[in-house]
Amino acid sequence: MKYIQKAFNQNWIAPLGPNVDGFERSLASYCGVNHAAVLSSGSAAIHLALILLGVGNEDEVIASSFTFSATVNPIVYLGATPVLVDSEPGTWNMDTGMLEAAIRDRLTKKGKKPKAIIMVHLYGMPAKMDEVMAIADKYEIPVIEDAAEALGSRYNNEPVGSFGKMAVLSFNGNKIITTSGGGALISDDRELIEKARFLATQARDKAPHYQHSQIGYNYRMSNVLAGIGRGQMEVIDQRVRKRRDNYKFYYENLKDYPGIKFLVEPGNKYFSNYWLTTILIDPKEAGTSREEIQAELEKNNIESRPLWKPMHLQPVFESCPAYLNGISEDLFIHGLCLPSGTNMSDEDLNHVLSVIENKLLEK
Repeated sequence: MKYIQKAFNQNWIAPLGPNVDGFERSLASYCGVNHAAVLSSGSAAIHLALILLGVGNEDEVIASSFTFSATVNPIVYLGATPVLVDSEPGTWNMDTGMLEAAIRDRLTKKGKKPKAIIMVHLYGMPAKMDEVMAIADKYEIPVIEDAAEALGSRYNNEPVGSFGKMAVLSFNGNKIITTSGGGALISDDRELIEKARFLATQARDKAPHYQHSQIGYNYRMSNVLAGIGRGQMEVIDQRVRKRRDNYKFYYENLKDYPGIKFLVEPGNKYFSNYWLTTILIDPKEAGTSREEIQAELEKNNIESRPLWKPMHLQPVFESCPAYLNGISEDLFIHGLCLPSGTNMSDEDLNHVLSVIENKLLEK
């Protein structure tokens, strides 16, 4: 509230101001990069990142198939084609072997390499960034990290978002911190972030009048919303701890039930913010299905959701080139996101657990 009140006291409500500057500084520092531009959404950040990399008509961009559509939509905004790559079982993120196979195949079929790789850190679980960057460097393809779900996660003790050419954050209402709506583009490259800010403020040229030499966008965050973000950054570590505590509670109480599996950190390299706790339900072993557990939770006024429906199964993207192994489709069929908010009390957690356990014990 102190940051918001200051914005009103100074009558500084517009998409510029001290809170915007302060939020950008705190994000860059927390994410281990030099520069950040706070924007109206994570989608806006991906859109600008692709523009900055020169993506245009007839280009191709590789992206994770197992993600939310906001990862892939901006590719189409620019007239480019998404090339969708399936998941690997350890992290549920893009399979790096299939990534390299896709690059080679596109080189053969199109005669040119993809313009960028968008690597998602799904549900807060870091991708195998050492392998990703080795492949990207080998073929000289820039990486955009989609860390919309992963603020606070680390790989090899380095913050996610600090590995690629640029990275994208989201502060939508369901994220680990929120500005009610918003996002950010972060990078070590000062020139890229300065260009992103320019494009995000309608690409207005420096002139004594309104002059525009290129197309711009209304993508900047307001000083008021940035004030919310500054306050959220003061408690980000508490938010990460709480999400991880939620995960630990569910894991310790459900891991021994037949047919229940969790997305777990594959080793010491991985530190997940566990933005959402997710489980897989094998109906043969568990004696109940994902749909039945979800319906039982719904009867008790508890919201849960299936895992993301892969992009290659979405009607709007079904004609896109896709390199598949069946893993993301299987995850979608069997996976469920459990209530994971940082405002959940012990009573809330136990209530959710009791409903799930009662359903599992029905058999």
